[in-house]
Parts: sequence; structure tokens; C-alpha cells
Amino acid sequence: MKAINRSFSTAPMMDWSDRHCRAFWRQLSKNTLLYTEMVTTGALIHGNRERFLQYNDIEHPVALQLGGSNPEELAQCAQFAEQWGYDEVNLNVGCPSDRVQNNMIGACLMAHPQLVADCIKAMQDACNIEVTIKHRIGIDDIDSYEHMRDFVATVAKTGCKSFTVHARKAILQGLSPKENRDIPPLQYPLVYRLKQEFPELEIIINGGIKTHAECSEHLSQVDGVMLGREAYHNPGILMQADALYFDADSSKDGSDSDADSLAQRIQAVRDFYPYIESELSKGATLHYISRHMLGLFNGMKGARQFRRHLSENAFKKESGIEVMEQALSLVEA
Repeated sequence: MKAINRSFSTAPMMDWSDRHCRAFWRQLSKNTLLYTEMVTTGALIHGNRERFLQYNDIEHPVALQLGGSNPEELAQCAQFAEQWGYDEVNLNVGCPSDRVQNNMIGACLMAHPQLVADCIKAMQDACNIEVTIKHRIGIDDIDSYEHMRDFVATVAKTGCKSFTVHARKAILQGLSPKENRDIPPLQYPLVYRLKQEFPELEIIINGGIKTHAECSEHLSQVDGVMLGREAYHNPGILMQADALYFDADSSKDGSDSDADSLAQRIQAVRDFYPYIESELSKGATLHYISRHMLGLFNGMKGARQFRRHLSENAFKKESGIEVMEQALSLVEA
């Protein structure tokens, strides 16, 4: 089983962390672990499997996140993950949407620790890649530290070693998924405490993390950090990850302004052109790729014009690399 460095990773995000997004992120960081959007077992078993599982080899290391609660179905999908070459398969025990609750998927499973353990064990028995879990600190009134500790202890008995913890509880009755990402308060100390109580487990922290300074603070307490919305809205933050978390270039300390420069961001876009051209040749529309790049120049001169040009032109069927070049000229000037 290949060891994976989870010091820094990007979160599974529905409608955002698709294969185009991940391929773009890989231009910015060679080592960050990238997670797919959550894919349900039903979609893989009964739907268009290729549509949900296809990715580009440049995305490695890449992990497939599954949603489900039937051990046999999850085992079958874990096999698919291995067959398609994913580096890891992860079980979602954190999504709070009504639709997934009704199918016993996501955060509601925190109320059923033994079922989750059965699911993880079935997945482990079915594949030779690592099986991991992403969960909340609690749900509704089941929100004590002791419950989360017992949940983790039950799942850990399977041999599962890596737990990514979204440091908010999920309120399943009364809050939308969007509200569940903001309204329940972040409780990072509970995740730190979990690591102290289970030093043998790999504990990754997720939720509301925005800066490398915050990442550094968390890494003094836990084993890894996972960024979600910040990585999507401000993808330039990934450009320092290799130097900061993976010792990719010891000559840079990650605070080097060069690692965050305009020229490097422009070059990252141009390095992505072969991928874009390949996808356009297969019938993709530029918009489906460029929409993930809109935040690359946030905070820099011309960023708004860059976003506007892509937003107004990338959806046109005939749009190609020239539209990207025109957008770049607005920040290069």
C-alpha cells in the first residue's frame, strides 16, 4: 500500500472539485493531495461509471470520496476506486444535505458508528488502497466530545488510521448545507484533543482555514490540514504548498514572494494550455475548465477584468486558448 502524505490537501466539494478543477490545481502544487467530489455508490453501480471516475493522470495523488451506507455497495465501489488507479478511497460522514440524509449518506451516519465501522471494514477487505474517513465533530444534539471520541474509537478498531475532521458539527434539522458550512461554530480544540487521545491515528483538520499561518498553527497540534473554499476561491494559496509542507524546494521557505508572484501564476495558466486544448478537442466548452481559475489573481491588479473576460466569453462554443490569452493580458498589463 502506497504511503500518502496528507500534510496538506484540498477538500471534496460538490460541483467544484471536479476533474478540470483538480487538473488545474495540479499546475499550482505537485504534492497536495486532491479529493474528488463525493460520488454516491448508486451513481457508480447504476450510473455512468466512466463519467464519475475518469480523471487525468496528472492529478495524482488523488483520492475518491464515496457516499453510501451499504457495506456491500461500498465494497464494490472501493474496488472500482482501486481499478481506476485512485491513490485512496474516502468515506463521507460529513455531508449535511437532506437528499443524502434520506439515503443514509453523510453526516447522519455519525449516529451509527458501528454501521460506519462495518462499511469501512468492507471497503478495506475489498481493495488494496488505503480507506480513510471524513466526518464532523457531531450532529444535532449528538455533539459531545465523548461521542466523537467513541465514534472514532469504534471506526479505528477496523484498522482505519486516517481521520479528517470538519471542526463543526452539522445541524441536520433546520440548516441548509450552505448554512452548515458557516453557522455552527468552529471548535478546533476538540480536534486537537482527539489527536492527543489517539496519538497513533493520523488526524487531519478541516473547516474555515484560510492562510498558511493558520495551517502552521494547526500543524503544531494535528497531522495535516485540508482546505476547501479558500483553495477554490483563492487557488494561488496552493502555490506555496510544496515548499511549506512537502520540502519540495528547500531553498524557499514558502514566504518567498517569488512563490506568490504574478509571473508564476501567469505561467501556471500557460502550462495548463495543453490540457485545455486536449479537452476542447474532445468537445468540452472552455467555461467548464476556466470557471475554476477565476480566483487565481485575487488581490492583484487586473483580477476583476480577468474574471469578467472569462465569465463573458468562455461559455461561447468557439472560445479557445485565445480567450485565455486575452484574459491574461488584462493582468499582465
